[in-house]
Amino acid sequence: MPANPHPLTTTASGADVRVRFCPSPTGLPHVGMVRTALYNWAYARHTGGKLIFRVEDTDAARDSEESYRQLVDALTWLEIDWDEGVEVGGPHEPYRQSLRHDIYVGVMEKLLATGLVYESYSTAEEIDARNEAAGRAKQLGYDNFDRDLTDEQRAAFRAEGREPAYRLRVPDEDLTYVDLIRGEVTFPAGSFPDFVIVRAGGKFLYTFTNPVDDALMGITHVIRGEDLMPSTARQLALYDALITAGVTGFMPRFGHMPLVLGETGNKKLSKRDPQADLFLQRDKGFIHEGLLNYLALLGWSIGPDRDIFSLEEFTAAFDIADVNPNPARFDQKKAESINGDHIRMLGERDFAERMMPYLADAGVFGGEPTHEQLVLAFRAAPLVQARVQLLGEVPGMLGFLFTDQVDYTEDALKSLPENANEVLVASVAALQDVPEGSFTTTAVQDALSSILITPVEEGGLGLKPRVAYGPLRVALSGRRVSPPLFESMELLGKAESIRRLGALVDARG
Repeated sequence: MPANPHPLTTTASGADVRVRFCPSPTGLPHVGMVRTALYNWAYARHTGGKLIFRVEDTDAARDSEESYRQLVDALTWLEIDWDEGVEVGGPHEPYRQSLRHDIYVGVMEKLLATGLVYESYSTAEEIDARNEAAGRAKQLGYDNFDRDLTDEQRAAFRAEGREPAYRLRVPDEDLTYVDLIRGEVTFPAGSFPDFVIVRAGGKFLYTFTNPVDDALMGITHVIRGEDLMPSTARQLALYDALITAGVTGFMPRFGHMPLVLGETGNKKLSKRDPQADLFLQRDKGFIHEGLLNYLALLGWSIGPDRDIFSLEEFTAAFDIADVNPNPARFDQKKAESINGDHIRMLGERDFAERMMPYLADAGVFGGEPTHEQLVLAFRAAPLVQARVQLLGEVPGMLGFLFTDQVDYTEDALKSLPENANEVLVASVAALQDVPEGSFTTTAVQDALSSILITPVEEGGLGLKPRVAYGPLRVALSGRRVSPPLFESMELLGKAESIRRLGALVDARG
């Protein structure tokens, strides 16, 4: 007969909800980690509860201050704010595990007093030998041998110079909880042995510090990745002991989000996959609204046939119970497409301001931008806002406006028709007749259309627009694809537009 969920499982809702984001500062932030932060943040904002940002930095060999700063930078860029935690403080400081050792010692003393934690002196070799002698598979691990050591036996081990590890006495009964995403889950009695929570020498392990911090910080809902689900059994067992010891008065709810798979195969998206690198995606030109919109879709949907929504709409609609337990696949093209939609939702000035760092980083300005360059960039921004999916595409689209030297791409030169020189020469003649003070988009279009598009019998060349304007695009920008042609000419001005058309004629000979 299956066990029931713990009777003291929290029923917190609304403003009483407390969730946490608690990464380890190892390596660069990745999109799987960000989705965890996003879902916790969205649930807190949806319910009116609180998000706690805690850092689990007790692995001195792997953790780094640089990685910690990158975590803070990542959430700050994404505009995922938190109510308590590192950088902002709160009633449960400190929020870095490396500073909480004395707190853990105090909790251990309470657990030892209950008898639910005991000293363990068995070495790995001794455990293997006992399993072999008993005919137990080596993979079963620890055999709970030290559970009932007498005071004399413990004293004898200490006399040998052994230091004890400390293990939790796991309940001899089924452990059941109701997953927020997956429903009822039961871990049968005996499915895992008593486990170490403090190593010999006094090092507190993740299996201890993570639930203890959750308990002391009043976390009501633990929302994390599916890959951590096997550890939930141990957390339930430790929480039961923490309740008995009076450290906390309730058991949290657990929810395990689906895995994020790579674009091919059925393997979890690796931290080493370029798609997983959050900052690489930012460098490509994702805006935070677009990236978060896409990540929200990796396990959740706002409605049928709808992929685009604002962060406000997301938090209003999001409920962790609606998350799909099936694995989600990261699709770079779809992510970029959604980002492009969000770029087009920006106000013109907002878009212009966000694209400026990408122009600067690409060296478009040749140094600190001048006032004239800034004005030109802001005027040019609307020409490309509807044409890019990533901010990183902007320098390639607008770079030609900030240089006197046009570099023609190979595919652009190959695209030129045989009559390209005729088209360019005729265009120069038509533009010469446009007054300097009236060199506007409309005037330029009218002048070029009259000579290039007008039928031959009416004095024009009678060309189709694609044939007529293709050579002009190449002459102005060096590319086959460019911002709108006539608007670009207005930005470049009459003299520079005519010079560039003539330069391509000269280059072709």
